[in-house]
Amino acid sequence: MTGKLQRVPSVAAEDNGPRLEVHNPANGLVVGTVPNLSADDVAKMAAELRAAQPEWEELGPHGRARHLLNWLDWVVDNEDHLFGLVHREAGKSWGDAALELMVCMEMINFVTKNGAAFVKDESRRIHGPASFNKRLLVHRKPYQLVGVITPWNYPLGMPMMDVPGALMAGAAVLSKPSEVTPLAWAEAVRAWNEEIGAPRVLGCATGAGDTGRAVVEEVDYIQFTGSTKTGRAIGVRAAERLIPASLELGGKDAMVVFDDADVDRAVAGAVWGGFFNAGQSCIAVERVYVQDGLYQQFVDKLVAEVEKLRVGHDAQGEFSADYGAMATDNQMAIVEGQVADARDKGARVLTGGKRSERGLFYPPTVLVDVDHTMSCMRDETFGPLLPVMRFSTADEAIDLANDSPYGLSGSVWTASVERGRQLGNRIDTGGMNVNNALANVFQIPLPMGGWKQSGLGHRFGGPNMVQKYMKQQAMVTERLRLKGEIYWYPYVLKKSRAVDRVLRLTGLHDWRRRLGRAPKPSS
Repeated sequence: MTGKLQRVPSVAAEDNGPRLEVHNPANGLVVGTVPNLSADDVAKMAAELRAAQPEWEELGPHGRARHLLNWLDWVVDNEDHLFGLVHREAGKSWGDAALELMVCMEMINFVTKNGAAFVKDESRRIHGPASFNKRLLVHRKPYQLVGVITPWNYPLGMPMMDVPGALMAGAAVLSKPSEVTPLAWAEAVRAWNEEIGAPRVLGCATGAGDTGRAVVEEVDYIQFTGSTKTGRAIGVRAAERLIPASLELGGKDAMVVFDDADVDRAVAGAVWGGFFNAGQSCIAVERVYVQDGLYQQFVDKLVAEVEKLRVGHDAQGEFSADYGAMATDNQMAIVEGQVADARDKGARVLTGGKRSERGLFYPPTVLVDVDHTMSCMRDETFGPLLPVMRFSTADEAIDLANDSPYGLSGSVWTASVERGRQLGNRIDTGGMNVNNALANVFQIPLPMGGWKQSGLGHRFGGPNMVQKYMKQQAMVTERLRLKGEIYWYPYVLKKSRAVDRVLRLTGLHDWRRRLGRAPKPSS
């Protein structure tokens, strides 16, 4: 098996155009190349997808489910090839790369199991005299072309969080993976179009920033996952075009550990939540607050466990490393800058703190004596850095957790689940976990989205992960064939009085007013 992508998606530009090289950040080697599509290329792809969409919608949810399940079968049958691309283009450990298969399974299985219920017409109960003789339905119709723009941290898992829901809705999808890690997704899209016999309603627009901007110009709905800065720009452009946008943006997730917590579980959760995928997750634990009575024990155990982590780019299928390389030089610079800033302001590095000499590897790093003047406690890190700060009271912990422009998810650790829920409800985040880390994002029936500067709308979870890609149409039909409505022309006194009596009887809440006997207002 080679590291080079064998074919680009059939709806992509011709191979003789400009191309982008994809490098393995663990060793700098070229893994493959993809087309760098122009705005004209994207427009052509969008037109082809729009032309194919009506046939796809006409299949209905069960027909669409069959193709999605065939796609999942192809992913599993080609697991080594597909996740080998993930492993190399992202410089991941094999364990981190292989876990993306779970995302593919969870998302496709959820939407195919529930899609028919999510897309069907919904009956609404009548309300008030205006609903007399009416049947009320909510009819849903897909946006014709949905755009999905995803970041580099999970090359296959990220688009799989969005695309199956949009396809189940009946939309065509124009996806744009990160130029840093486009190979695995481009191969998955190629398989959709060439291997499983599905209608050609899924496109992959590879390229740099201009390609992404072109996608926003062509679609009817945009789902973006990435930085707050870019998300804000996309949201503004979507508003200018009057198209809906769903934005999942940055995070600075807090972990709050109380004195009565199970310290061993909390430490294990901090290690997993902070260092999975080299900390390159929007929902990673990026700051830890520990109550005074447990603080020192927690820190001692945390350092001991962190020092056991294996960092490297192990061979495919080997499982000899826990996490791999950072994706870009820019991400490495952010981590190095936050560590330097913390040290300059008095923080101590208990383990790690210096990048490896080869490759984009950074050791798992624990900081203490930190405070909110430091960038490691304020700004998104997206790297293997875990700052730990002590607190005294629950109110202080909640204030610290909420002292952030971000609000994606977080966690509370305590022996009392009820206490954990109560305190978690006071933290301003779209997701909250009690005695667990990152768990909410894997619970597909629940909404996943951020508050504050962490996003707009919900990215996936429950019926919304399909219905968000559908327009709602209010449908009113008549139960009986009547000549007209009582409130139609002409207006006459007798009819007006009858309407007034009906409105009073059905719409007011005390018998004096219902019978028209309320006292006259004072002059």
